[in-house]
Amino acid sequence: MFQRLLDRLVRVMSFVMVVFLAAMVVMVFGNVVLRYAFNSGITVSEELSRWLFVWMTFLGALVALRTHHHLGTDALVSRLPLLGKKICLGLTHVLMLYLCWVMFRGAWQQAVINWGSTSAVMEVSMGYFYASGLFFSVFAFVFILSDLWKLLSGQLKESELVGVTESDDMPHGHPDPATK
Repeated sequence: MFQRLLDRLVRVMSFVMVVFLAAMVVMVFGNVVLRYAFNSGITVSEELSRWLFVWMTFLGALVALRTHHHLGTDALVSRLPLLGKKICLGLTHVLMLYLCWVMFRGAWQQAVINWGSTSAVMEVSMGYFYASGLFFSVFAFVFILSDLWKLLSGQLKESELVGVTESDDMPHGHPDPATK
């Protein structure tokens, strides 16, 4: 049940990324046309595009984290026995949970420091900009904790203990876990 909820959340994040990308394309292309054809432009589109890009990047990182499509190397771990693979995966999850805490703390401090300052064009609190790091760190923590629970409860198959999957290893037509 909880895993399905997380998968639905990832689908929503993927949809939001598509909307953000479409908005960025429209704003940037529209600004180019306005500048060259009419010698004018929409000032807010540049700043808003940057903000959407930052949020889209963090959303994409969350989707990649949940669907295990992130970069990695398996040169050592794939050669370890089953227990070694489990220990390495558990240690990396614990380390990533700590890094989520570090990122949360830093993003929180930046959001608090910049809450009173506004962006140059949109005149919106810069705290919302830094909230992208808060959003990422909280949901990354949940995703990693979920994966750690699967490991500790024995729900992972041996093939899932190595986090890197070559694209050639996936059979054609294999559905993306985010689109289940």
